[in-house]
Amino acid sequence: MKRIIIICEGPTEQVFCDKTLSPHFISKNYHIQAPTIKHTRGGIVKWEILKKQIETHLSTDKNAYVTTLIDYYGLYQKHNFPQWNIAEKTINKNERINILEMAMKEEIDDAYQNRFIPYMQLHEFEGLLFNDINIFHQQIPPSDLIGLSELEKTFREYDNPEMINNNKQTSPSHRLDRIIAGYNKVIYGDILAEAIGLNRIRQKSPRFDNWIKILEQL
Repeated sequence: MKRIIIICEGPTEQVFCDKTLSPHFISKNYHIQAPTIKHTRGGIVKWEILKKQIETHLSTDKNAYVTTLIDYYGLYQKHNFPQWNIAEKTINKNERINILEMAMKEEIDDAYQNRFIPYMQLHEFEGLLFNDINIFHQQIPPSDLIGLSELEKTFREYDNPEMINNNKQTSPSHRLDRIIAGYNKVIYGDILAEAIGLNRIRQKSPRFDNWIKILEQL
Protein backbone atom coordinates (compact mmCIF):
# COMPACT_ATOMS: atom_id res chain seq x y z
CA MET A 1 0.00 0.00 0.00
CA LYS A 2 1.41 3.38 -1.03
CA ARG A 3 1.50 6.13 1.58
CA ILE A 4 0.68 9.78 0.95
CA ILE A 5 1.38 12.37 3.64
CA ILE A 6 -0.79 15.46 3.17
CA ILE A 7 0.53 18.36 5.26
CA CYS A 8 -2.61 20.34 6.16
CA GLU A 9 -2.74 24.03 6.93
CA GLY A 10 -5.10 23.39 9.83
CA PRO A 11 -7.69 21.11 11.43
CA THR A 12 -10.39 21.91 8.82
CA GLU A 13 -8.22 20.49 6.04
CA GLN A 14 -7.11 17.64 8.29
CA VAL A 15 -10.68 16.50 8.96
CA PHE A 16 -11.43 16.73 5.24
CA CYS A 17 -8.45 14.49 4.46
CA ASP A 18 -9.37 11.97 7.15
CA LYS A 19 -13.09 11.75 6.39
CA THR A 20 -13.38 12.54 2.67
CA LEU A 21 -10.06 11.86 0.97
CA SER A 22 -8.89 8.86 2.98
CA PRO A 23 -11.83 6.54 2.14
CA HIS A 24 -11.40 7.35 -1.56
CA PHE A 25 -7.70 6.54 -1.55
CA ILE A 26 -7.99 3.46 0.63
CA SER A 27 -10.21 1.99 -2.08
CA LYS A 28 -7.29 2.50 -4.46
CA ASN A 29 -4.77 0.96 -2.04
CA TYR A 30 -3.31 4.25 -0.82
CA HIS A 31 -2.95 5.15 2.86
CA ILE A 32 -3.45 8.82 3.73
CA GLN A 33 -1.73 10.47 6.68
CA ALA A 34 -2.76 14.08 7.33
CA PRO A 35 -0.63 15.96 9.88
CA THR A 36 -1.16 19.69 10.35
CA ILE A 37 1.65 22.19 10.07
CA LYS A 38 3.54 21.35 13.25
CA HIS A 39 4.79 24.82 14.08
CA THR A 40 1.31 26.34 14.40
CA ARG A 41 -1.11 23.36 14.44
CA GLY A 42 -3.27 25.54 12.24
CA GLY A 43 -2.23 28.47 10.07
CA ILE A 44 0.37 29.15 7.44
CA VAL A 45 4.04 29.61 8.36
CA LYS A 46 7.13 30.93 6.65
CA TRP A 47 8.37 28.78 3.81
CA GLU A 48 11.56 27.71 5.58
CA ILE A 49 9.53 26.21 8.44
CA LEU A 50 7.16 24.38 6.10
CA LYS A 51 10.08 23.23 3.95
CA LYS A 52 11.76 21.71 6.99
CA GLN A 53 8.63 19.70 7.83
CA ILE A 54 8.27 18.54 4.21
CA GLU A 55 11.87 17.35 4.05
CA THR A 56 11.63 15.70 7.47
CA HIS A 57 8.70 13.59 6.28
CA LEU A 58 10.48 12.74 3.04
CA SER A 59 13.77 11.82 4.69
CA THR A 60 12.30 9.70 7.50
CA ASP A 61 9.94 7.70 5.28
CA LYS A 62 11.70 6.78 2.04
CA ASN A 63 8.57 5.16 0.60
CA ALA A 64 6.10 7.96 1.25
CA TYR A 65 4.96 10.75 -1.04
CA VAL A 66 4.41 14.16 0.52
CA THR A 67 1.97 16.82 -0.63
CA THR A 68 0.43 19.94 0.89
CA LEU A 69 -3.09 21.26 1.36
CA ILE A 70 -2.58 24.94 2.12
CA ASP A 71 -4.52 28.04 1.09
CA TYR A 72 -3.32 30.81 -1.18
CA TYR A 73 -5.56 33.09 0.87
CA GLY A 74 -3.64 34.39 3.87
CA LEU A 75 -0.26 33.95 2.21
CA TYR A 76 1.82 37.14 2.07
CA GLN A 77 5.26 38.29 1.08
CA LYS A 78 6.37 38.01 4.73
CA HIS A 79 6.05 34.22 4.49
CA ASN A 80 8.98 34.19 2.06
CA PHE A 81 7.64 31.59 -0.36
CA PRO A 82 9.99 31.14 -3.33
CA GLN A 83 9.22 33.19 -6.46
CA TRP A 84 6.57 35.15 -4.57
CA ASN A 85 7.32 38.48 -6.25
CA ILE A 86 7.24 36.97 -9.73
CA ALA A 87 4.03 35.09 -9.00
CA GLU A 88 2.26 38.19 -7.66
CA LYS A 89 2.88 39.99 -10.96
CA THR A 90 1.03 37.24 -12.83
CA ILE A 91 -2.59 38.24 -13.44
CA ASN A 92 -4.01 34.77 -14.09
CA LYS A 93 -4.56 33.23 -10.67
CA ASN A 94 -4.08 29.64 -11.82
CA GLU A 95 -0.76 30.51 -13.45
CA ARG A 96 0.22 32.42 -10.30
CA ILE A 97 -0.32 29.36 -8.13
CA ASN A 98 1.49 27.16 -10.65
CA ILE A 99 4.57 29.39 -10.32
CA LEU A 100 4.50 29.14 -6.54
CA GLU A 101 4.03 25.37 -6.57
CA MET A 102 6.84 24.82 -9.06
CA ALA A 103 9.15 27.01 -7.00
CA MET A 104 8.27 25.06 -3.84
CA LYS A 105 9.18 21.80 -5.54
CA GLU A 106 12.48 23.17 -6.83
CA GLU A 107 13.45 24.24 -3.31
CA ILE A 108 13.23 20.69 -1.96
CA ASP A 109 16.39 18.61 -1.71
CA ASP A 110 17.10 16.82 -5.01
CA ALA A 111 17.18 13.48 -3.21
CA TYR A 112 13.50 13.80 -2.29
CA GLN A 113 12.10 16.11 -4.94
CA ASN A 114 10.45 13.38 -7.02
CA ARG A 115 8.29 12.38 -4.03
CA PHE A 116 7.02 15.89 -3.29
CA ILE A 117 3.79 17.11 -4.91
CA PRO A 118 3.14 20.73 -3.88
CA TYR A 119 -0.48 21.84 -3.81
CA MET A 120 -1.94 25.20 -2.91
CA GLN A 121 -5.71 25.70 -2.85
CA LEU A 122 -6.98 28.62 -4.88
CA HIS A 123 -8.16 30.64 -3.02
CA GLU A 124 -9.19 28.83 0.14
CA PHE A 125 -10.33 25.35 1.12
CA GLU A 126 -13.75 26.70 2.12
CA GLY A 127 -14.36 27.73 -1.48
CA LEU A 128 -14.85 24.06 -2.35
CA LEU A 129 -17.93 24.05 -0.11
CA PHE A 130 -19.77 26.45 -2.45
CA ASN A 131 -20.60 23.53 -4.71
CA ASP A 132 -24.38 23.18 -4.64
CA ILE A 133 -26.75 25.62 -2.99
CA ASN A 134 -29.18 22.81 -2.29
CA ILE A 135 -26.62 21.25 0.09
CA PHE A 136 -26.80 24.37 2.26
CA HIS A 137 -30.59 24.13 2.43
CA GLN A 138 -30.43 20.41 3.21
CA GLN A 139 -27.74 20.61 5.90
CA ILE A 140 -28.24 23.98 7.59
CA PRO A 141 -31.45 24.78 9.52
CA PRO A 142 -33.33 27.66 7.83
CA SER A 143 -33.05 29.75 10.99
CA ASP A 144 -29.25 29.48 10.81
CA LEU A 145 -29.01 30.60 7.17
CA ILE A 146 -28.87 34.24 8.16
CA GLY A 147 -27.07 35.34 4.99
CA LEU A 148 -29.28 33.71 2.40
CA SER A 149 -29.11 36.64 -0.02
CA GLU A 150 -25.30 36.57 0.05
CA LEU A 151 -25.32 32.80 -0.43
CA GLU A 152 -27.54 33.11 -3.50
CA LYS A 153 -25.45 35.99 -4.87
CA THR A 154 -22.24 33.98 -4.48
CA PHE A 155 -23.67 31.07 -6.44
CA ARG A 156 -24.88 33.41 -9.18
CA GLU A 157 -21.46 35.03 -9.53
CA TYR A 158 -19.18 31.96 -9.40
CA ASP A 159 -19.56 28.83 -11.50
CA ASN A 160 -16.12 27.70 -10.32
CA PRO A 161 -16.01 27.95 -6.51
CA GLU A 162 -12.20 28.03 -6.58
CA MET A 163 -12.40 31.55 -8.00
CA ILE A 164 -14.23 33.01 -4.99
CA ASN A 165 -11.86 35.79 -4.20
CA ASN A 166 -9.11 36.71 -1.89
CA ASN A 167 -9.65 39.35 0.79
CA LYS A 168 -11.07 39.57 4.28
CA GLN A 169 -14.47 40.73 3.07
CA THR A 170 -15.03 38.28 0.24
CA SER A 171 -12.96 35.17 1.03
CA PRO A 172 -15.00 31.95 1.22
CA SER A 173 -14.59 31.53 4.99
CA HIS A 174 -15.63 35.13 5.71
CA ARG A 175 -18.67 34.69 3.50
CA LEU A 176 -19.62 31.51 5.38
CA ASP A 177 -19.20 33.33 8.68
CA ARG A 178 -21.83 35.84 7.54
CA ILE A 179 -24.09 33.25 5.92
CA ILE A 180 -24.30 30.66 8.74
CA ALA A 181 -25.15 31.62 12.33
CA GLY A 182 -22.55 30.25 14.74
CA TYR A 183 -20.31 29.18 11.88
CA ASN A 184 -17.42 26.92 12.91
CA LYS A 185 -14.86 26.15 10.18
CA VAL A 186 -14.09 22.59 11.24
CA ILE A 187 -17.66 21.49 12.04
CA TYR A 188 -19.37 23.01 9.02
CA GLY A 189 -16.46 22.18 6.72
CA ASP A 190 -16.98 18.53 7.62
CA ILE A 191 -20.79 18.66 7.37
CA LEU A 192 -20.83 20.34 3.97
CA ALA A 193 -17.92 18.41 2.44
CA GLU A 194 -19.39 15.06 3.47
CA ALA A 195 -22.79 16.01 2.09
CA ILE A 196 -21.35 17.20 -1.22
CA GLY A 197 -19.07 14.22 -1.67
CA LEU A 198 -15.66 14.05 -3.32
CA ASN A 199 -16.95 13.38 -6.83
CA ARG A 200 -19.10 16.51 -6.95
CA ILE A 201 -16.33 18.61 -5.43
CA ARG A 202 -14.00 17.41 -8.19
CA GLN A 203 -16.53 18.08 -10.93
CA LYS A 204 -16.89 21.74 -10.02
CA SER A 205 -13.33 22.58 -8.89
CA PRO A 206 -10.89 21.81 -11.72
CA ARG A 207 -7.68 22.73 -9.95
CA PHE A 208 -8.51 20.55 -6.97
CA ASP A 209 -9.56 17.75 -9.32
CA ASN A 210 -6.20 17.88 -11.11
CA TRP A 211 -4.38 17.50 -7.77
CA ILE A 212 -6.42 14.40 -6.93
CA LYS A 213 -5.67 12.95 -10.38
CA ILE A 214 -1.94 13.46 -9.81
CA LEU A 215 -2.12 11.67 -6.45
CA GLU A 216 -4.13 8.82 -7.98
CA GLN A 217 -1.37 8.24 -10.54
CA LEU A 218 1.55 8.04 -8.11
